[in-house]
Amino acid sequence: MATDTSFVLRNGAVLPLEGHKRSHDPGSVLVLDGKIAAVGGLEEVDAHPATGSVPVIDLTGHVVIPGLVNCHLHSGLLRGTAESLALWDWLNTHVDPAHRAMTPAIAEAASWMAYTEGLRGGTTSVLDMWRFMEGSARAAERIGIRATLAPYTADKFSYFETLETNRRLLETHRIAADGRVRAWVGLEHLFYCSDQMFRDAAKLAEEFDTGIHTHSSETIWEVEECLRQFRRRPIEEFHNRGILGERTVVAHGVWLDDREVKILAETRTSVTHCPCSNMKLSSGPARIGYYRDQGVCVALGSDGEKENNSLDMLEEMKFASLLQKVSTLDPTSGDPWDVLDMATLSGARALGLDDVSGSLEVGKDADIVTVDLRQLHFIPRLSGEDFNVPAHLVFSASASDVADVWVKGRQLVEAGEVISVDVADIAANAQAAAEELFERRRSLSPIS
Repeated sequence: MATDTSFVLRNGAVLPLEGHKRSHDPGSVLVLDGKIAAVGGLEEVDAHPATGSVPVIDLTGHVVIPGLVNCHLHSGLLRGTAESLALWDWLNTHVDPAHRAMTPAIAEAASWMAYTEGLRGGTTSVLDMWRFMEGSARAAERIGIRATLAPYTADKFSYFETLETNRRLLETHRIAADGRVRAWVGLEHLFYCSDQMFRDAAKLAEEFDTGIHTHSSETIWEVEECLRQFRRRPIEEFHNRGILGERTVVAHGVWLDDREVKILAETRTSVTHCPCSNMKLSSGPARIGYYRDQGVCVALGSDGEKENNSLDMLEEMKFASLLQKVSTLDPTSGDPWDVLDMATLSGARALGLDDVSGSLEVGKDADIVTVDLRQLHFIPRLSGEDFNVPAHLVFSASASDVADVWVKGRQLVEAGEVISVDVADIAANAQAAAEELFERRRSLSPIS
């Protein structure tokens, strides 16, 4: 019965993260044909009739968690070059010119790099807003991760995607790669898209029975300008334009008032918190604890490599907790279990994938990550009433501590190395693509 997608992970600290602060230490996870068949303590899983017929992977000194969900990502090739600017200056001087210079081949190389980097750090699922996303779909399918693809669409500028190109992506990739790759409707930003485009996007999402992804309320200026132009705050304007709902994910949501939070909760719209990006661009601290208390599903995202410089979701968890603590002056906020939920089950829920992923539960796909806790920065590693593994994951771990990653039971990272693709080739191709992008950008004529 033993297959490449059937095995038992034995003797690690298992955090199912199914919505409860529960652990099995030591514990085991049984995977059969790519799906989780048993989760629990050693004796419980050992008693399963299939356990004796599959390979055993000894995870002594490791923790076993669900795959991490990056619920707001931009593939890209600007890392380290777009620094020390406020958001709107940064967009005008670095990001938008790069969009003007973009080609399908450059865009695809960026997705290969971003998805592989994320996978190495334990990310098994991404929500990516990018360009020419047929190439992104190829990258995700070959690398082996889950990817929800939401194109950068806008109608107030000529160098973004359009709803027509989004439609073509939906026609070919609404569901692809055995369900791992999916297309959504993307909207770049309130000020980049007309009122009619928002309404047409909602119709497109309804036609294809899919989700919507956009940005909102990232800066105070944005809120003030929205009030000036539309006499509504951004989330109220989104509601007016008909895009909110249980399959809409809004990135950032930093400056939401209580009324907007209520609207999000009532419409079951999700928010993706991007703490590193919000700090780097001086956007501000979102009231994440309050949003969750009011019933809003809050996921976690890295944002792009240009506004974060890292796609390390373990690092993102640390900053998600610390930013809550320092902004509220409440040391009890940012609880490690809550932050782990944002990076796993809540992220899967925001993407409508919580029935198949996001937690270690019987019947779900085996999207699993192991983290090696045998390094000095995890000492002391304590059990019982002093169990401190969740705190170690949030405050001490980084991408380099990830040992193994499986998606749908297929191993993609082994002993800290990506094994599904050639990382050196991906790095070389991304470097060449970045150099071409910058050369093309230098040759652009100014926009009049």
